[in-house]
Amino acid sequence: MASAATLLIAGTPAVTASAGPADTDRAAPGRTVWAGSWAAAVTRGNTVGLTNTGLNNQSIRMTVQTTVGGDRVRIRLTNLYGEQAVKVGHATVARPNTATADDRSDVVPGSVRELTFQGAASATINKGAELLSDPLTFPVREQEDLVVTLYFPVLTGPVTFHGQSRATNFIGATDLTTATDGTGFTIKPDCCWMFLSGVDVERRLSPGSVVVLGDSIGDGNGSTVNADRRWPDLLAARLIDARPEVRTPGVLNLSLSGNRLNHEGTEPGAGGFPGYYELGPNALARLNEDVFPQTGVRTLITHLGINDIWMNGDSAEAIIAALRQVNRQGQERGLTSLVGTITPYEGNGGPGVWTEEKEATRQAVNSWLRGAGRAEFDGVLDFDAVLRDPARPSRLLPAYDAGDHIHPNDAGAQAMANAVPLRLLGL
Repeated sequence: MASAATLLIAGTPAVTASAGPADTDRAAPGRTVWAGSWAAAVTRGNTVGLTNTGLNNQSIRMTVQTTVGGDRVRIRLTNLYGEQAVKVGHATVARPNTATADDRSDVVPGSVRELTFQGAASATINKGAELLSDPLTFPVREQEDLVVTLYFPVLTGPVTFHGQSRATNFIGATDLTTATDGTGFTIKPDCCWMFLSGVDVERRLSPGSVVVLGDSIGDGNGSTVNADRRWPDLLAARLIDARPEVRTPGVLNLSLSGNRLNHEGTEPGAGGFPGYYELGPNALARLNEDVFPQTGVRTLITHLGINDIWMNGDSAEAIIAALRQVNRQGQERGLTSLVGTITPYEGNGGPGVWTEEKEATRQAVNSWLRGAGRAEFDGVLDFDAVLRDPARPSRLLPAYDAGDHIHPNDAGAQAMANAVPLRLLGL
């Protein structure tokens, strides 16, 4: 869901060493289990710019926020879309130093811990592969910020990345993984988690995780940068408030801005939208990479379709068929499968982006979801009813509009999170 100027995004890469659903309910006496606490969908680097050329004798410092906590952590790195093997020269995890005036690049002195890979400080991520760090005793709390810094001593080539982090990340020359201040980080984009795909925590109990398969609405376009106000973040906060202990599920946001059910990210769309690699492959192609391998996945929330409508003018039948297939594959894997209605977007973009015909398609999909679809999915989340303007249902309620008439602001994201019945998530 994105306009020619603004994208909708959703997604996360495959996790090779995942603890499957059967491993996560309860550990044997005296043992623990791994649980997914944070994840991001990844794609290939774009055809121009830093994500295409890659990093060379450079470090990247990235902040992520956990959803559930634990006594030990392990980090997932990915070269899923790379064109060559990538050397990781050094990697650390630390806590952000919120006492300084810097823009999130400082870390707490004494909190920096080295990550290892089979006991070594450096490792190679093979082309198309992922890399799991050794478990590290590093207790983290629910919804705590973690800072991961990676050093790449030689040219990586095109990066595997998530393009819409809604967080400032930091790039600088040489090995800065143990630096406690941000002086050396001279490139500061409000985007882009590179090569980082997941954070797992070790817990005594875990009910698994909730995966959100979405587009830019889930990816947080329109939300405040560096505030973690995407609706999946706010859903995680609700879950923690409802049950702030080990039985809280993690929330893994695998949304990709601009993602579509039936089209590739590079396909152009209405209003002159050119398409990009970072929008990801079609959603059905993402299931085996972004959903099923996630650590302890138990519930799938699918919120897609708006980009297929405005970009490509897909029919209601084509959108419904893809949603049904996502649902069927999820349920075949034993997942609880929930789906969200498509939200309004009149007023977004130029001529041809929103039309009465496309609005009729949106309404037809939503009518099916509220009707026959309820018999197939395990639950329908009526995001359209929550966000629409009652006086003009084809538009977002002004109080929830981020300004582009397609993405919700922080208040709209909170309304979406509040609209998810926690009983559908086992609470």
